[in-house]
Parts: sequence; C-alpha cells; structure tokens
Amino acid sequence: MLKEERQQTILDILNEEQKVIASDLSHRLSVSEDTIRRDLKELDSQGRLKRVHSGALRVGPPITDFNFRTTVDSELKSKLAKKAISFLKEESVIIIDGSTTNLVLVQSLPTDFRATIITNSPPISIELANYQNIEVINLGGNFYKNSMINLGVETYKSLKKFRADLYIMGIYNIDIDSGISVPTIQEAEIKQEMVHRSTEVLGMATKDKFGTVSNAIVGPVEDLNFLISDQVSQTIRKSYSKKQLLLID
Repeated sequence: MLKEERQQTILDILNEEQKVIASDLSHRLSVSEDTIRRDLKELDSQGRLKRVHSGALRVGPPITDFNFRTTVDSELKSKLAKKAISFLKEESVIIIDGSTTNLVLVQSLPTDFRATIITNSPPISIELANYQNIEVINLGGNFYKNSMINLGVETYKSLKKFRADLYIMGIYNIDIDSGISVPTIQEAEIKQEMVHRSTEVLGMATKDKFGTVSNAIVGPVEDLNFLISDQVSQTIRKSYSKKQLLLID
C-alpha cells in the first residue's frame, strides 16, 4: 500500500471511529508502529487530524468568523436550544458564555422570563436588552473579535464576584478522554472559572464536535452535568453514561 493510500485509509478509519490508536492501525494496515506514527505526524502537520497520546483524534470544526457561524446549522441549533430551555429556572443566576448556539438559546427564551444572566458575550448582552425581566451583567475584558467574547484578567476578576446556579458552556471540542477543549488558553481559563463559579454546568454540542480536540484544555467531560446534542451513536451514549453525565438527544 502506498503512503498516500495508507494515510487516506487512516483518515477514513478516523472519520468512522472518531479515534485511532497507533498499535491498532499497525496491526490493521500491516505496517510498523513507527510508520504509523510518522503518518500521524505528517497528517497532523497538514491539519487533517490531531495527534494525541497513543494515536489521533479528528480535528474540530474550522475556526471561522462568529457572524458566519450564525448562518450554519441554524435549525439544529434551534432544536438544541429548545431542549436546553427546560434547565433554565426563573429567578436564578445563570452564566452564559459566547457561542452561536448559546445566542440562539437566548433568542428562544420566553419574553417574560425572569433571571439574572452573566455573560462575556456582547451579542448575547445586546439580545437580552429585549427582555424586561432579565438583569444583564456584562463581563468586561479584552474583546476577542473572532468569537465575539471578552477575555482576559478583567473578565477573570469580575467572575470571582459571583456565584451562579447554572453555567451554559459553549462547546468547541469534546472528547471522552481528552475532555473539553478550545483553541486558546485565555478562553479555556475563563471557562474554567465559570465552571468553578457555578453549581451546575450544561453544554450543547452538535455531533460533529464529539471525538475532537483543541490545544487548550478546559477540563474533563465530568465538568458537565448535562450535555444536549443531536442524534449520537450508541457507542458515544454508552461512553458518556459511564461518566455519570446526562446526555440528551
């Protein structure tokens, strides 16, 4: 088997199974583990997969402009948001960070919903201006244009003043072993503090985000109490149930 053919086979297996192990690939493709490791290193350098200890994971969705992402999977995000609304209790304190799915959730709230919402997302703050019974606390900081969120020391210090009943976390990448991850360390640190400041944590993730990883780790999947997704495989469902995480699809 030629190298190009072997590497394409590795990618096909990865897309089908979401994770590959070097020793397993060595056996299945009848080549040495060193050959497989070189293949994984090369494919990683091309951005076609993400190497991890003992193997590789799929790369997550591409980093794109926030406004562009609002046009992608709109119907699916709306379905996820409607499932999540039942977890939001009136008269509670809720942290909502920046993501296009979280923006759809806010847009789906009942017009008379009563709560205090803390956010580092200016688009979410602006949307909440239409809700007369919601107190909005906007966390300041350095504005990260690509994701339309505030990050940095000021954001971190502001969070320490609050205790929330629920944190709705925007999910970028999630893997049962590697955990929840995002592209930048600054965002990971803010998400970590939001977890620490909240009694419960809920995430919404489309199925293409499962089995993917970025460079900055937020924490283990056990940080989530609830995870709402579209239809996922039985394998994924069983894996997450072992982590005592309620997966809803």
